[in-house]
Amino acid sequence: MKTVLLRLAVLVLAAVTCVAGMPVPQAGATPAVRYTNPIAERRADPHVFKHTDGFYYFTATVPEYDRIVLRRASTIQGLASAQETVIWRKHSSGEMAAHIWAPEIHFINGKWYVYFAAGRSDDIWRIRMYVLESSSANPLNGSWTERGRITTPWDTFSLDASTFVHNGVRYLTWAQQEPGIATNSNVYLARMGTNPWTITGTVTRLVVPSLAWETRGYKVAEGPAVLQRNGKVFLTYSASATDANYCLGLLTASASADLLNPASWTKSASPVFTSNDATGQYGPGHNSFTVSEDGSSDVMVYHDRNYRDISGDPLNDPNRRTRVQKVYYRADGTPDLGIPVPDGPTPVRLRSYAAADRFVRHWEYRARLEAGVAPLADSQFKLVTGLAGSGAVSLESTNFPGYYLRHRNNELWVERSDGSTLFRNDASFLQRAGLASASAVSFESVNFPGRHIRVSNGLLYLQAVSDAQGRSDATFVLE
Repeated sequence: MKTVLLRLAVLVLAAVTCVAGMPVPQAGATPAVRYTNPIAERRADPHVFKHTDGFYYFTATVPEYDRIVLRRASTIQGLASAQETVIWRKHSSGEMAAHIWAPEIHFINGKWYVYFAAGRSDDIWRIRMYVLESSSANPLNGSWTERGRITTPWDTFSLDASTFVHNGVRYLTWAQQEPGIATNSNVYLARMGTNPWTITGTVTRLVVPSLAWETRGYKVAEGPAVLQRNGKVFLTYSASATDANYCLGLLTASASADLLNPASWTKSASPVFTSNDATGQYGPGHNSFTVSEDGSSDVMVYHDRNYRDISGDPLNDPNRRTRVQKVYYRADGTPDLGIPVPDGPTPVRLRSYAAADRFVRHWEYRARLEAGVAPLADSQFKLVTGLAGSGAVSLESTNFPGYYLRHRNNELWVERSDGSTLFRNDASFLQRAGLASASAVSFESVNFPGRHIRVSNGLLYLQAVSDAQGRSDATFVLE
């Protein structure tokens, strides 16, 4: 018996030793997603819902504020070219006759529901929340029934209704102006009633805009969206005026907490997603969350503009666009939304195959390998057609557009292109199947064939690879 146990222990130890010598995927690591922004021009307050039928359903505010539109596609990118259907138009008079805003589509108890806000023909700013219902399998073709207004404790300005299920309970979250509080809107939460257009029980006030970044132009907290991951419930909301000041805040609660207890939630001291001059994206906000086609990555859907200065009231400017990008997570499980990425292909991160918790980043323009990268954008690169020509790729910095990963004296740097032939060649690589794993990638120099981007002592170099360690150090996982 002792001999058997001893042999078993040896086998277990050998197995552990073999596993320890192999790269271990980082907790929460997910494959790269590839989209091209923007997804839709002149579509604000976007909401994308992935249904069990395999389709993505997309609705958003149109600049005329007069109708509700819907698209569907089998991929997120496919929504860009999908035919758009008008499923409902504003009334000619009375309620629901003006300012048709922020529709969201949900599938609840076998039926489709669209939540939206609308004003009256005789008072366009008397905005309240309403619900449509359809029992059709395909909501683009079906008829819709008006289920009326969502009643809250106050008959005041209210909008941006959204719904989610947590621990078997369906909730409604929304924005509203509460009597006695000198703000434009706050964020609230309540349980839903027996049908998806009523609430019941306690109404909890989650956010009152009071911080400087929540009160620029207007005192606004609106557009709540919920993301549930890593034992926590996250709620993003939009703050300030709808121009370049618009930004996202974040609330966090434990998944085991009472969500209707305001003390369960912690508010971010700073905005978590803001305008970015470098990438040319302004006023990002009113987001929703969906999942990638393989179900492994969370994807944030939001709107912004590609210019800062607006003539007149921002609400009259029609050029908010729908955009998407991947949500990453920090080691503590909290989301890192990064920055609104440049237009064009969404960026990727290069995770080390040999050290699965570390990513390629630039630090004072030198390329290095590091865990817990902050800011996130230092480790994001846009894979574009090689500067030296087709067949190769170049890696463009996300937060320094026009700067590329290039080799110089066999060291890897992130530098601005000077347009020279030398730079184009130094910044171009052949993307190969990973030298250590065909499911990963390696990058071979265009002008120095046989040399690959490789990690050595935490820094990146261009080197020839001749052994197993070198192959591992020269292999990266796109995330």
